[in-house]
Amino acid sequence: MKFNWQFILFLVVDLFLGAYLVAAFTVFNKTDELEKTCQRVDIRIEDKDATGFISEKEIVDRLKKAGLYPQGKDMNAVQVRNIEDNLQRTPFVKTAECYKAQDGSVRISLTQRMPKLRIKAANGDDYYLDDKNSIMPNSQYTSDLIVATGHITRQMAQTYVAPLANTITQLPFWEDQIEQINILPDKSVELVPRVGDHIILLGKMPESGNKKEREEQIAEFVKKKLDRLEIFYCHGLSQAGWNKYRLINLEFDNQIICKKK
Repeated sequence: MKFNWQFILFLVVDLFLGAYLVAAFTVFNKTDELEKTCQRVDIRIEDKDATGFISEKEIVDRLKKAGLYPQGKDMNAVQVRNIEDNLQRTPFVKTAECYKAQDGSVRISLTQRMPKLRIKAANGDDYYLDDKNSIMPNSQYTSDLIVATGHITRQMAQTYVAPLANTITQLPFWEDQIEQINILPDKSVELVPRVGDHIILLGKMPESGNKKEREEQIAEFVKKKLDRLEIFYCHGLSQAGWNKYRLINLEFDNQIICKKK
């Protein structure tokens, strides 16, 4: 068997040149990065207008306090992963992404956690629940959310009040009509509507240790009672007058008990 030494020599030279070019390109890029400093930090906050929990200034202040703010640093000293980890520990940040751009800037993109319900409990607790029913601390956030008041523990807020509020906001007629949920000492539920000078008493929510079963039962409980009330609103209260009653009691099936002022 004859070896084609010319072909082997050509292959060796070709591999050597390929390795050299890769090494040279890597060194060139690293040298270029070493010579660069971060000239600008671009911060983009998704849903800023919709939520408004955090601002660019708060992000800058947080990174400066942690010694991670990139501007003025050598690009190779910018700790992208540490910046992301630091920002994701912020109570109002859902996701954080940071990367270096070719123009010498560092770009940071954030998404915010979405508040769905405000809790102002009788025990002094004041916080939000997000779209995952996780607790968010109080802030300067002002938006048209349902407020839940009364005798509410944190566990009850997450397991019962949250699915109650979620069901209400999914019902077109009631989404904008209900502004407050109040939990009485016996765990009965009251609703405060925007229109009319009355309180709606739903009664006690069904209880279950199974999450899926509990949420389904609460949804059925709310829909059944509010569907009945919607009919009464359209055919009864609209004629009798929105301010005639102080209490509309839906606690018992197949009947509506109204108490006049």
